Order: sequence, then C-alpha cells, then structure tokens
Amino acid sequence: MRSDTLGVVLAGGLARRMGGGDKPLRTIGGRPLLDHLLDRLAPQVLAVVLNANGDPARFAAYALPVIADSLPDHPGPLAGILAALDHAAATRPDLPWVVSVTGDAPFIPDDLVARLHAAREAACVPLACARSAGQTHPPIGLWPVALRGELRAALLAGERKIDRWTARFGCAHADWPAEPFDPFFNANAPEDLSEAERILHHLSGARHETNQGAQGVLGRPAR
Repeated sequence: MRSDTLGVVLAGGLARRMGGGDKPLRTIGGRPLLDHLLDRLAPQVLAVVLNANGDPARFAAYALPVIADSLPDHPGPLAGILAALDHAAATRPDLPWVVSVTGDAPFIPDDLVARLHAAREAACVPLACARSAGQTHPPIGLWPVALRGELRAALLAGERKIDRWTARFGCAHADWPAEPFDPFFNANAPEDLSEAERILHHLSGARHETNQGAQGVLGRPAR
C-alpha cells in the first residue's frame, strides 16, 4: 500500500452507451462493478473517494466521500481528476498523489499504484498512466496534487484531452499484457457486461486452482 496516495474512482460519466444511469452500479457475478473495483484499489492506497455528479445518496452504502465536478456541464474525466486533487489539498494534505481509475474497469491490476509510481520515478516525470498491449489508458493514471492549479487553468481554457494535457509535463507509461485478458477492460455497453462475466469466471477458476494447489503443498488433499 502507498501511504502517500489517494485513490479516486471516476464515476461521473453520462453512460450513454450503457443506456444511462451509473455504470459502476451495474452488476457482474451478483455484485456491482464498483465492488469488484474497490476490492482491488482500496488495498493499494491510503484512502478512496468517488467522483460522481448528482445525488450522492445512491453511493451511500459505500461510506466513501462523494465529490462532484467543480466545473459545470460535465467537461470529462479531467474535471473529476481536478475535483480529487482539490479534495486532497483541502482535506488530506498528507497525500500528495492521486491515482485515478474509471468506475467501469473492475479488473485493474493489484500492483497498479506501485507500478505507476515506479514508472514515473524511472522516467523522472511528474505523471504516469497505464498501458496494455501498446494502448494507453489516460484516465487510469497518477497525478501530483501540486499540478492542480495548472489543470484548472487548462480546463477553464477549454482543454478536454487528457493525453494532450499530460504531454505538457511528461507522462510515463506502466505496461501490462492484455492476455489472458486486458486488466483495463471497461464495461461501456450492455454487451460488455457479458464479457466481464466471462473474465470474472476465468479469475474465479484461476483463484480456485491456486487455493487447491496450496492445500496440496501443505499436505492436505487438493480436490
């Protein structure tokens, strides 16, 4: 766990391709996508917040701070990242870093935060984002709270593209393979939920085999 990093789940999208509503609350394996995501993210950071607009009561069951965009008209994920940077500066000055993940990506790697920090440090740049099979995932990244003023100014000037803004300062990439599945798979449309179920089934089977193998090593029968 990184004791200097706040995690933010970007859940403020309009989910048009999913038919509206909150994508993170769609279910796979009988649990919301958000549950699966938090299982993976929470152990990697000191604290987690949700970025979502509208009535925060719909996330009340998670007992997490829900922060809205500070800019109007849903200007995109950069606005959610800015909201998290401002939240950290105002309430958690002990956390100089923010890691952002999208609320529709339930299978993020267990080493995401550590490897984003390692990539940034190795490249001597202030920012890092995830990449799998050569494809970058700009909303899944590492952000210094110290750049929140520059980000706000860019948003007010009309900037909306994450990778164009990060290129101003330097952004490293942390790489993962996309086999046997892409850890940054995101459920954008209803048909993606079926693929997410398939991935979840694969993960459950692999975990079962690992547990059974461990029992055999310990001298108990591996059934």
